Amino acid sequence: MTPLIPTRTTTRTGLRGTGLLLAAVLALGGCSLPGGDSGARSGGPGPRGGDGGPAAPSGTRPPYDVTPLLKPARKYFGAAVDGAPTSMKPVEAYARLTGKRPNLVEYYAAWGDGFDATGVRNAWRAGALTLMSWEPFDAPLADIAAGERDTYLKSYAAAVKKLNLPVVIDFADEMNGPWEKWGTRHATPRQYVAAWRHIHDTFAEAGASNVIWAWAPNVVEPMPDVRLAPYYPGDDYVDWVGLVGYFSGPRATSFDAVFGRTIREIRRFSAKPLLLLETAADPGPRRAAAVRHLFAGVEGDDDLIGFVWFDYDKRADWRLAASPSGLRQFRRLAADDRFGFDVRNPR
Repeated sequence: MTPLIPTRTTTRTGLRGTGLLLAAVLALGGCSLPGGDSGARSGGPGPRGGDGGPAAPSGTRPPYDVTPLLKPARKYFGAAVDGAPTSMKPVEAYARLTGKRPNLVEYYAAWGDGFDATGVRNAWRAGALTLMSWEPFDAPLADIAAGERDTYLKSYAAAVKKLNLPVVIDFADEMNGPWEKWGTRHATPRQYVAAWRHIHDTFAEAGASNVIWAWAPNVVEPMPDVRLAPYYPGDDYVDWVGLVGYFSGPRATSFDAVFGRTIREIRRFSAKPLLLLETAADPGPRRAAAVRHLFAGVEGDDDLIGFVWFDYDKRADWRLAASPSGLRQFRRLAADDRFGFDVRNPR
């Protein structure tokens, strides 16, 4: 079935829409704090950081070492929930619903928003890593690559460095789809890679080594003729390969049906750890089976380090609460100790 591809719009405190796997269409939500707090009251005395409480001045603390977080022994149990991590109340509600607290919290920020250091600290104090999906709606990739947005970019990198807590950044996801303003209709693979590398290099020059970089294409089924390799910035610029894909539509009958082809294509050019950066399943009687496929697929692949459930009601009701049988299955499988750990002590 041909996927519906809507035009995506956003405000800096609102939701965005997107085209997704097969016939699925949804919108993603997110906000960042405009002019967000980039305060230094976080990190710890050692290279692995602290609990987000008061610390010595940043000049006396070594940069946070993200290495233990790149491929931990247990899986990330992630969630994208409206209002988090600026407020952790939605995460607490999600934890009560699922029986387990997420240790990876995803939020969405537009290019031009301030860095939400308060949100990152909030999540860290709760034992969770923050994943920011950074969306350049009003910044052409060619301009970013050419350094025309460097005043903002350098300020952002400085704020991330100052916080000195680990944060995952996913820049311009779903670039292989035509629905994005940075996607196939608006930018070439060369422009995309150049923008990504320029952002990464700017953070490196600022000393913001506390970033985990996640490159995240949409699963390939809706765009079978778009190759992923030309969009890949290179292993020196990527820590995780994230996948955006949903158990949606009549063909999404197994984990392999949703993600298999994409994973096989990616493995031709990168062996980086894989994260299901955004996923969910259609509500209704098939959700329980989809949840089983999701957990089994992640458990069964050592290279898959976890998943993020998109718990929003947008174009479809992806919230776990929308399907009681699916929620019961999710709670049962989430109880497995292989999912979830305190990111402040990942070993």
